[in-house]
Amino acid sequence: MHNVRVPPLTPRTAAVLLALGLAATACSGGGTSGGDAPPSPSASSSPSTTVDVPAGVSLTAEGSRLKFGGRAGVVFEPTQKRSSVLDLTVRSAKQGSVHDFKDYILDDPYKKKASYYYVKVQVKNVGKGDVGGVPVPLWGVNGDNVLLPAVNFTTSFKKCPSKQLPHSFGPGDTFSTCLVYLSPDHGQLRSVSYRPDQTFNPITWTGQVAAPASAKPAKPSKSAKH
Repeated sequence: MHNVRVPPLTPRTAAVLLALGLAATACSGGGTSGGDAPPSPSASSSPSTTVDVPAGVSLTAEGSRLKFGGRAGVVFEPTQKRSSVLDLTVRSAKQGSVHDFKDYILDDPYKKKASYYYVKVQVKNVGKGDVGGVPVPLWGVNGDNVLLPAVNFTTSFKKCPSKQLPHSFGPGDTFSTCLVYLSPDHGQLRSVSYRPDQTFNPITWTGQVAAPASAKPAKPSKSAKH
């Protein structure tokens, strides 16, 4: 495996920051990719044996492939001292448009060649710990098996209001948000992935990605002859 840095978006004002971080992609030679890797025969449902899974809560096996709307039970450990079990549901995905970012100055490679996707998700804490104040642990995956980090906004993006988990997110709490993914070179969103580390066989969601809304027709000129 090797890492490829995804160029960040540049804000028009200091009030907005879109931090893209790192995108991981598979090396050649048959290595495990960031996408729909086949489940291994010994796939387990949890990357950790230290997290207490409450009675009656089921975990989804590594390598599972779900459709949009499907629920996955996963162990989530944002730090060594905080952990819980989450129900993750990827509800839907829609393609956006560069025009949605008219209030931002995008780096040229992204402005000209990126595809934009908006993914609605729901998270429920079904474990015993508080894991608030961190990003929702889901990645986009494009047709080149590149892991796409969700864009981090510091102000509201109306087309897809995107927020991290609330500061306090304890047992029984539920949270819904919309995640924005940018795919370079007009790459298509192939799936959404839960992959807490490189050794975890990812759980993925796939489904119909809605097309972007068509541009509104131009209003006829008042001076136009009929």
